[in-house]
Amino acid sequence: MELLHSPTFWVALAFVVFVVAVFKPIRAALTGALDDKIGQIRNEVEEAQRLREEAQATLASYQRKQRDAAQEVEAMMAHAKSEAEAHRKSAEAALAAMLQRQEQSASEKILQAEATAVQEIRDRAISVALSATMILLEDKLSGDVGDALINDAIKTLPSKLH
Repeated sequence: MELLHSPTFWVALAFVVFVVAVFKPIRAALTGALDDKIGQIRNEVEEAQRLREEAQATLASYQRKQRDAAQEVEAMMAHAKSEAEAHRKSAEAALAAMLQRQEQSASEKILQAEATAVQEIRDRAISVALSATMILLEDKLSGDVGDALINDAIKTLPSKLH
């Protein structure tokens, strides 16, 4: 039992008691600090996961909106093409009708010009015939023969009027 009388033993025992006495509060403080740090890291990881899920949901939403927009654009293009086709057909029909009206108008103008030309030729022929007849009658009926025919026509005129 010499050990109990040795100062080294008592210093070692005091050191061990001191370390055990000090270690417990330091351990609690270290453990608390580590637990707090672990909790903080856990919260940050959970926040990161929540942000990641939110980002994925937002990405999915934007992708869905992009698909919807693409479908809407395709529908609008199809509608625009069908409207353009309808307008083209309408314009072709209107052009055909206009060309037909112009052709009919031109035909009517040609017929009218032909009728006018025929009438002018007839009028000219009548005028030439009358001039020729007048010249012929003036040549044939001049003098005593012409006077006799005129007197005879004057005498028979009252009987023809009644």
